[in-house]
Amino acid sequence: IDDTLYDAFGQRQIGTIFTQLSQYHVILELDPKFQLDAQSLDKIYVRSSSGKLVPLSAFTTVEQSTWALTINHQGQYPSITLSFNLPPGIALGDAVTAVEKAATEVRLPLTIVSSFQGTAQAFQSSLATMPYLIMAAIVTVYIVLGILYESFIHPLTILSTVPSAGVGALLTLWLFNYPLDMLGLVAIILLIGIVKKNAIMMIDFALHAERQQGMSPEDAIYHAALLRFRPIMMTTMSAIFSGIPLMLSGGTGFEFRRPLGLAIVGGLLLSQVLTLFTTPVVYLYLDRLSRWARGAGKNEKQGPVAGRPIAFPAAE
Repeated sequence: IDDTLYDAFGQRQIGTIFTQLSQYHVILELDPKFQLDAQSLDKIYVRSSSGKLVPLSAFTTVEQSTWALTINHQGQYPSITLSFNLPPGIALGDAVTAVEKAATEVRLPLTIVSSFQGTAQAFQSSLATMPYLIMAAIVTVYIVLGILYESFIHPLTILSTVPSAGVGALLTLWLFNYPLDMLGLVAIILLIGIVKKNAIMMIDFALHAERQQGMSPEDAIYHAALLRFRPIMMTTMSAIFSGIPLMLSGGTGFEFRRPLGLAIVGGLLLSQVLTLFTTPVVYLYLDRLSRWARGAGKNEKQGPVAGRPIAFPAAE
């Protein structure tokens, strides 16, 4: 019966016609005008074991089925898709959590495996890989700064400004009731580059004054904080003003731009307030740690070289 129905409604190849230039496949099927009518099943005959043709309607009945006409598969397993939309004001992360909670409460048998597809799957994948991406960015920055300053300690001083920027971005998103989505994580990665540049301005001057001019670490970081205050403020304010239009903009797609602007502006404001005071302190403590590790002693200080003028590089 299966072979007969497939001969009628399938596309069974029963032969090939070869010519001098090409070849043609011979397909067996019903006339298309009969394939769309269920009454055509009464006109189909099945050959019995005795060789006689028996109408299919002689031993079968035709009923209209309400079951699915197709069975979707994912891999080698049958699957079914349940779709959902987000109501206004609900983040995708909250919806994913609610769906996972509902699946747990239903207590599905172990033979049923559930997974997200589409945008929800991309969201979960991004959250799973984003911590490694942030860590890779921090490690890369540390390696580059270590090569630049020929030190294992002072890059940590510059990277100490990163946590305040991340905390500022998270607090701003929380105050304005925005979730930490993909754009918020992108903003944190951007803050790593912006904030560390402000610390580089200060640390670069302090190391130059300490190594080239023979100044003590306290005097070097003090003069660095004074002379680099204006360029640091100019750099930070220009970045903040560039993020304000994203934070206040409306129109189409503003729900994607606004979290990015809020995270950038909030992270820069908090990091600017904190790092101007914490960066010199961290620099001094890590410098003492470096001297102690080299066995130079905790109280060793270097003064200016006698008979040699102290010159400072121009502020950028």
